[in-house]
Amino acid sequence: MVVPRPDHCREHAFSCLAEQLPALDTTRGLMRSAVAISMHELAGADPVRIESQIDELSRKIGKRINSAHPRAVMAHAHDVLFEERGLKGNRGDYHNPRNSYLPIVLRTGRGLGATLSLVYKCVVEPLGVPVFGINAPGHFMVGIDGASSDHAVRAVTLIDPFDAGRMLSSEEALFAFHSAAGDAPLPEDPLKPATHAQWLLRIIQDLMDVFDRLGQRDDVAAMLEMRELIQGNQRGA
Repeated sequence: MVVPRPDHCREHAFSCLAEQLPALDTTRGLMRSAVAISMHELAGADPVRIESQIDELSRKIGKRINSAHPRAVMAHAHDVLFEERGLKGNRGDYHNPRNSYLPIVLRTGRGLGATLSLVYKCVVEPLGVPVFGINAPGHFMVGIDGASSDHAVRAVTLIDPFDAGRMLSSEEALFAFHSAAGDAPLPEDPLKPATHAQWLLRIIQDLMDVFDRLGQRDDVAAMLEMRELIQGNQRGA
């Protein structure tokens, strides 16, 4: 794919995002792409350093695990990420673009649903538990496929990192989606796993909404350039 030169986005951020997109279907590619988005404002953000911080969190959880069952992994992940690190939504300063920048979310433990969910996915998946995003309007969370306690039926566990890792049933999640969406219609299957491209586009849309609210038109235009880069990559795939 030929990468155009951006007019509004920081060029280093734009080129870094372009470099990561061929690996977007991988969790590492998704993580590094999210860091690239943050480089529009955070010139010193480093995907390798962020990857190292995430790996350290995975190792910390892994040292506590005595069972490979998803429920055991989730329990220890909850202790480390939500009880000890205090990961949760930034309700007090919701309309701050830094809530969508992965390096800052990792440092402060505060963010929006899409970035907090990305932290959870990147930390937990190396422990053998696949995590998928759920891109519902107004409320991004994660889902985990796993067996129920009797190992007889397949079940999906839903986790809301914005609400400090609260576990929800499908019914509770749908209620949360309806509450967050207001009058906006929900997709036909709101619990459908998000693609990695959709995950990135959600982060960008969150930033566009905040920049528009703040009247930062150049930043809105920069996010539009990144959005088109991702969509162009998907069309060319």
